[in-house]
Amino acid sequence: MNSKQIRATFLEFFKNKQHHIVPSAPMVVKGDPTLMFNNSGMAPFKDLFLGNAPIKYPRIADTQKCLRVSGKHNDLEEVGVDTYHHTMFEMLGNWSFGDYFKKEAISWAWELLTDVYKIDKSRLYVTVFEGSADDKLEFDQEAFDIWKQFISVERILKGNKKDNFWEMGDVGPCGPCSEIHYDGRSDEERAKVSGAELVNADHPQVIEIWNNVFMEFERRADGSLVKLPKQHVDTGMGFERLVRVLQGKQSNYDTDVFMPYIHKIEEISGIKYGTSEATDIATRVISDHIRAISFSIADGQLPSNTGAGYVIRRILRRAIRYAYQNLNLKEPFMGHLVDVMENQMGEAFPELKSQKELIKKVVEEEEISFYRTLENGLKRMDAILKSNVKTIEGKAAFELYDTYGFPLDLISLIARENKLQVDTKGFDEELQKQKDRSRSASVIETGDWEIVRNNETCEFLGYDVLECDVNIVKYRKVKQKQEEFFQLVFDKTPFYPEGGGQVGDVGVLENGSERIEIIDTKKENNLIVHFSKFLPNDVNTTFKAKVAYQKRTLTANNHSATHLLHEALREVLGTHVEQKGSLVNEHYLRFDFSHFSKMTDEKVSEVEQKVNQKIRLAIELNEHRHMAIEDAKKMGAMALFGEKYGDNVRVIQFGTSVELCGGIHVNNTSTIGNFKIVSEGSVASGVRRLEAITSVKADEFFNKQLEQLEEIKSILKHPKDIIKTIEDLVEQNSFFSKQLEAFQREKALGLSSELINEAKEINGIKFIAKKVDLDNGSIKDLAFKLKAEHENLFMVLANEEEGKATLSVAVSDKLIASHKLHAGNIVKTLAKEINGGGGGQPSFATAGGKSPQGIAKALEMASSFIA
Repeated sequence: MNSKQIRATFLEFFKNKQHHIVPSAPMVVKGDPTLMFNNSGMAPFKDLFLGNAPIKYPRIADTQKCLRVSGKHNDLEEVGVDTYHHTMFEMLGNWSFGDYFKKEAISWAWELLTDVYKIDKSRLYVTVFEGSADDKLEFDQEAFDIWKQFISVERILKGNKKDNFWEMGDVGPCGPCSEIHYDGRSDEERAKVSGAELVNADHPQVIEIWNNVFMEFERRADGSLVKLPKQHVDTGMGFERLVRVLQGKQSNYDTDVFMPYIHKIEEISGIKYGTSEATDIATRVISDHIRAISFSIADGQLPSNTGAGYVIRRILRRAIRYAYQNLNLKEPFMGHLVDVMENQMGEAFPELKSQKELIKKVVEEEEISFYRTLENGLKRMDAILKSNVKTIEGKAAFELYDTYGFPLDLISLIARENKLQVDTKGFDEELQKQKDRSRSASVIETGDWEIVRNNETCEFLGYDVLECDVNIVKYRKVKQKQEEFFQLVFDKTPFYPEGGGQVGDVGVLENGSERIEIIDTKKENNLIVHFSKFLPNDVNTTFKAKVAYQKRTLTANNHSATHLLHEALREVLGTHVEQKGSLVNEHYLRFDFSHFSKMTDEKVSEVEQKVNQKIRLAIELNEHRHMAIEDAKKMGAMALFGEKYGDNVRVIQFGTSVELCGGIHVNNTSTIGNFKIVSEGSVASGVRRLEAITSVKADEFFNKQLEQLEEIKSILKHPKDIIKTIEDLVEQNSFFSKQLEAFQREKALGLSSELINEAKEINGIKFIAKKVDLDNGSIKDLAFKLKAEHENLFMVLANEEEGKATLSVAVSDKLIASHKLHAGNIVKTLAKEINGGGGGQPSFATAGGKSPQGIAKALEMASSFIA
């Protein structure tokens, strides 16, 4: 079987077991502050396990895009070094939400593996949970008894809490699990050592292929376990490992999942896979990482310096670094692998086809940028080597690692080649400091939910009302960065939770004399969570919840304007334009979109005019609140890549603008008022960003422009043609500036003979130290003229302009060699007298400072360098 057939067989098997086949959720997580990426097949279903969302299909099967490079599940450093860890991987899974349990899950797993895939039963082992005294959990006798029907007892192994009790994180759904392991060793090796001894022992050929998790509990913040409302089944089978087993390979990378990438890398680099361990690791790293990078970009996450974007940039740079270091690839090449990926996975994941050009553009720009960084790092390393040190200090090594992307092994290799040591202990200390800083900045201490009422969901009323009576369902205390606040969940709410680029609502809870401020609203695992600094005195009473009217109204103006803007961009630039991100608040809107060149001023103006035209047409909102997604697609509603949509969606329509959107909007476009684009720029290759203002902010902008225009008119004595007057002034200014430059040059030339006549002879050196009335450009011209005429010149000139001082040091080339004079070093010392700093070359350097009163002392000190 090839990999495509293996994937299809899995889904078809469970479809025949009455499972609903669902598409993969985006790999990049939204609406769950505990995760950046879906790192397991179950992550998209957390709200179902917790009872925060209704269960539509009690049985589901899918293949989920997963990424494990951060947090508890972090395999990054193993990727490429071994043959079975990956960053991005597919997790084949079947799920039961309160339907079937252990009996069906185990029997179907065995049936699929042995009857359908025909895996040799003698190579399979299973594990069951041995129990935990800490958690007061007993041995999983039920799973053990079920397995006895299919496999001999000696192949059923007891597993500890680490291996056989699955937990999503520190808190959340969890339960005992039963793993299935495959022994891929030769018959000779299996005869010598039983596979039972190698299960969960990190043996590269005895690997876990499937895990059946029996989700029964929720881990609380205090470490205790409570029973979930229903029992669930969560299974995950690593697709890449399964393909390896079925294709009889010793490595995941030898399968048809990865070999097409490896062949392309061989073609690009000219290095055959299997030549050496170093080049093989590099090839595996690159072939793995391109998948993680491509899916992240397709799901809307661009590389950046923060959060999830930083993780993606780190993965990309790791691939480039291995290519640079081990394969001698020093030009962009990864775009060719995106083409391979489209051929490999585009059928199962259509987003790879539609987003291919964007992925290639972003990856290429990142490559170019990082190659430049690596080159700068080599220059930094060269400077360290030339400094005559015997050991590269830990701080310097960490700078190379953190700033320039040099791994410690590369730093050590270059050091050894130059007979140097590396302070690895100091490096480790610096690395740990960084981790500690990062951890302390992001750590959130979350208490357990305190239940007030047994409501399963929070009804959102905010599309229709800005205030309503609410009851608190549950609350918890949260602490971050030494600040303490509370999260509240109501039975119903008018507060819109942050989502779709729109910020969360703020407002108040009122009950008699008590007034609690709501400072933010977010969504977490399908729960609408309200943030407040204080907890109400009586959580059992009924409150009036009121949304801040002005913020909500202004935000709605900006959100509706983004829809009009999106349509206008597609009309002006072309239908290739797709939304790649947005931010909508009460102050402005930000809109990121796919486009491969800078917008001209004319195009920006045209887009702006189109949006304002639709505002003036006073188009009524046509809202379809619960529409079947297939019907929405037939309407032409635009969906965003990287968003997860259900079977029923909300469609927002303003005339010909039709989009899927859950945000808050105006009832009529005329409410938006004015629309003004204030900036256009690049976010990444192939992605542009517009920022714009509407309504009150746009009015303020235009009023300020008019005020400035009136002020200009007043200054110019109210000319009839203000444009012509300004053009004349610009022309006159240019003329007089050139005249002034010529005058300064003449003045400098006239001063040159005066300076030489005043020069002192000190130890055979012609020394000049003087304050002059020249600009910096004229001083530089003068310095180079005199240096060229006098081979023994050492000159320090100072000037003062607008309350700031400048020192300029010139040294003849002959003196640099004979007297070891260095203008850059000298000016740094002198700059202290003017409370400033600077530097430059050995022959000429400058420094600026904010204390002109120190000029005299600096000039007086100058002679000490040659005395």
